[in-house]
Amino acid sequence: MPSLMRSLFTVSVSCVIIFIVFYVLGFGGEQSFQRLNSSDTLMLTQVCASFIKGKTPFLWRNKLMIHETSSCKEYLTQSRYITAPLSKEEADFPLAYTMVIHHNFDTFARLFRAIYMPQNVYCVHVDEKATVEFKDAVEQLLGCFPNAFLASKMEPVVYGGISRLQADLNCIKDLTALEVPWKYAINTCGQDFPLKTNREIVQYLKGFKGKNITPGVLPPAHAIGRTKYVHREHLGKEFSYVIRTTTLKPPPPHNLTIYFGSAYVALSRAFTSFVLHDPRAADLLQWSKDTFSPDEHFWVTLNRIPDDVNVLPRDDFLKPAAFGRNFVTEL
Repeated sequence: MPSLMRSLFTVSVSCVIIFIVFYVLGFGGEQSFQRLNSSDTLMLTQVCASFIKGKTPFLWRNKLMIHETSSCKEYLTQSRYITAPLSKEEADFPLAYTMVIHHNFDTFARLFRAIYMPQNVYCVHVDEKATVEFKDAVEQLLGCFPNAFLASKMEPVVYGGISRLQADLNCIKDLTALEVPWKYAINTCGQDFPLKTNREIVQYLKGFKGKNITPGVLPPAHAIGRTKYVHREHLGKEFSYVIRTTTLKPPPPHNLTIYFGSAYVALSRAFTSFVLHDPRAADLLQWSKDTFSPDEHFWVTLNRIPDDVNVLPRDDFLKPAAFGRNFVTEL
């Protein structure tokens, strides 16, 4: 058999073996007879092409991706990332994002790609309980971007517990330490997806002239128990959750009136500094550590302190035009 034919035969056999191995591993026994979708077919075609060219494909979360060893530039190009500001308006109004995630790498990658702009900055908090594989995949992705990084401190996040709020605070602390003159910090979770372009978000935020977007109201009846009784986080091997006790909590510090609102907010840089350094904010955080879903009252309560320059006017605050889900939707 001529050497060319032997080479083609070897490549073909290699591709078939790769196809079988990753098809079985990726789809499992009961699903092994399902047909590959178009993206999976394209993926395998690109893997075979990489082998033919003598390049090593990069294994990413049990799927062979286009990203080749030490080639972030190729990955950014092939994924069509935006690598320069699309307008002067956006360049002059950089944003900061906190992203709290724990699983579904593919979903996170889509979200990151959708909100990424080179003038913005991104802090990603990965749940300390997440798998090593997931953590490594996120770290490898962020390594391709000079304006994105992992939070300096990770929390084992419990839904509805103080750890969820602390994860955002850890990222906000990291973001405020940057020299990038970002204007607003926006928090997201791994299942969010933007409904507006970066420019539309910038234009909307500019209309608030440095005020925060933390919509909320006085405690509705169903939410009173969240801060009336002591709650405890329970970290389990299989499930983690918040337990409500019968112990009553003391009143809030500094005679603060507790408000409830969205856990997803847009915060000015000046306000984030207030949150991190003002004694009232520190005392409210301490008091909130044994409440349920404190991220739904922490931001909005601080934003209602009347002597802080960054609060929204009282009349505007109670109007329904909120941030949160106007810009992102949960997948």
